[in-house]
Amino acid sequence: MRPQVLYPLFKPVDTLKGVGPRLKPALERLAGVHVVDLLWHLPTGAVDRRHQCTVSQAGHGELCTMTVRVMQHIPPQTRSRPYRVVCEDETGTLVLTFFHAHADYLIKTLPDGELRVVSGTVEHYSGEIQMTHPDHMVKVEDIDTVLKLEPTYPLTHTVSQKVLAKAIHGALAETAALPEWHDPSLLAKHKWQPWHQSLLKAHAPNDMTDLDLHAPARERLAYDELLANQLALGLVRRGMRKAKGHPTHGDGSLRQKVLDALPFALTGSQTGALDEIIQDMESDLRMLRLLQGDVGSGKTVVALLAMLTAIEAGHQAVLMAPTEILARQHLNTIQPLAEAAGVTVAVLTGREKGKNRAAILDGLKSGDIKIAVGTHALFQDDVEFADLRMAVIDEQHRFGVHQRLELAAKGSAVDVLVMTATPIPRTLMLTAYGDMDVSRLLEKPAGRQPVDTRVLPSSKLGSIAEGVQRKLDEGARVYWVCPLVEESEKLDLAAAEDRFVELTKMFGERVGLVHGRMKGKDKDTVMAAFKSGEIDILVATTVIEVGVDVPEATVMVIEHAERFGLAQLHQLRGRIGRGSGASTCLLVYQPPLGEVAEKRLKIMRETEDGFVIAEEDLKLRGAGELLGTRQSGLPEFRMADLEAHQNLLTTATNDAKVILETDPDLKTPRGEALRTLLYLFERDAAIKYLRSG
Repeated sequence: MRPQVLYPLFKPVDTLKGVGPRLKPALERLAGVHVVDLLWHLPTGAVDRRHQCTVSQAGHGELCTMTVRVMQHIPPQTRSRPYRVVCEDETGTLVLTFFHAHADYLIKTLPDGELRVVSGTVEHYSGEIQMTHPDHMVKVEDIDTVLKLEPTYPLTHTVSQKVLAKAIHGALAETAALPEWHDPSLLAKHKWQPWHQSLLKAHAPNDMTDLDLHAPARERLAYDELLANQLALGLVRRGMRKAKGHPTHGDGSLRQKVLDALPFALTGSQTGALDEIIQDMESDLRMLRLLQGDVGSGKTVVALLAMLTAIEAGHQAVLMAPTEILARQHLNTIQPLAEAAGVTVAVLTGREKGKNRAAILDGLKSGDIKIAVGTHALFQDDVEFADLRMAVIDEQHRFGVHQRLELAAKGSAVDVLVMTATPIPRTLMLTAYGDMDVSRLLEKPAGRQPVDTRVLPSSKLGSIAEGVQRKLDEGARVYWVCPLVEESEKLDLAAAEDRFVELTKMFGERVGLVHGRMKGKDKDTVMAAFKSGEIDILVATTVIEVGVDVPEATVMVIEHAERFGLAQLHQLRGRIGRGSGASTCLLVYQPPLGEVAEKRLKIMRETEDGFVIAEEDLKLRGAGELLGTRQSGLPEFRMADLEAHQNLLTTATNDAKVILETDPDLKTPRGEALRTLLYLFERDAAIKYLRSG
């Protein structure tokens, strides 16, 4: 159960004073649904209101805080005119102007004849010294609430700084001191204050250095967040491992048949990864391994050989992919090889219906079907296995930890192998896969050609089309990828459809179109036509990013390449260079190029190494955007910045290990405090893994 001291922080945001039905959805979009989410919404800048001046000293455009006496209210004659309040000090007259003003509010706030402190930007206009809509208007005894460095926060549409600051103040008022969960020596080393003081300090900077990511209060909060994440991953890992695994010993007979049927020998990386996987399977601990390999490094073959190990030992295996295209692609790779070994494979996606689906379910339940390939459909309640021992999950970043557990629950102590073609920087590996062992495929299989990457402005589209014509005459096939338009599938689609029409005018029937809104069947039909050579040019939105395999495709044109992230450009480029022909990737940009976009395209031109690209991407964009964390199952950090706080992440990882070795059930006083930390950062799922939690 969540500790009582945290109850106020997990109330809905609209329990705060001043947050009504209109403000609630905006705050939820900006920060989150609970009071605690506002605490994590830290300031990114500040306005210095400590500068006091007299009316005569106030220069045009200056931010000033002044003490003045209210002399006269002048209501407007017409609605379009402002409400004016004349004030003065011993040096001159200041006119406060308000558009669409509520007179009764102003009369109450600025009573005639009284002194008031006002703060805002001064304007010299038509011979008058004015302040339009002052930011603050308070009594003289409250001057200290104004004379300070005022934090400014990232905003969203319809929320002003003033309104947001008020809500955050309300959230801070709900906080209290919490028991310390850090080691005293760590606090002393970094000069960190307790959590509550650090939080208040982060929201009330004394000078600009307090806003720095390395300021002590900021670092302390970032470390809290990182430790909560690493400790949660450690608990999940231990919980998964605690359910004893079953040693799986294959005799190698089926694997040998597949190796004999392969047209090439495995690379050194593939052999090494397979050895590590088989070692895991033979141990009595459950396997939790990540197989990380760049596009085209041969992960599927390694996964198949691992699954056959389970089948040799009399069990079943499953391979799950995030999309139907990808599931069917895996089926195409696996089926002929599995047939060579005499193993039955079936595919199960949302498209299998009626008798066909019933027959597959029977085959899985009876154990006749040894390998199931599919999508989320494999999770459904009516899917039962005779004896599931091995689960392979592809493109992990689309599936969270929970789904990993759900699939593993389909059997007893199932070994889990996760494959990803998204090269993930080492820093992120720790935060996302800290609960897993990692194998990396670093070589490309024999016969893979390097891709010649060129960067061209959009003014060259005409000559690009001519070049495409020459390549088509040589028998090549071409991907033509259309731009990603922020947040809008409609625009995305329009761009792809327009390009399809243009290219059809040039190349006739040889052009096909595939996009995210098409039905699975229609998508597959177009893909099959491209694969078989009925069409030579495939115009696509980014649906082809993952796992489409057409060895004859040797040209890729990516329009508006400046709009794509590095990881995505790398994934797209990985669709070509899969056969024996030389391949070319044209990155077409719309000038002028921004500095980051220019760096990105330069990196793409210089290297094909996915791991180098991933590290560079992290530097350019920060972890939050790197893989589009919202869709990615990667943790979203609110206060930790993985680039700036890399050293803290390493410390947190080591600290979590020591904690779980010395106090595995978090029973000591520090352990109890750490439970509070896990609840504070909503890592409740991990607490279920504590024996008494």
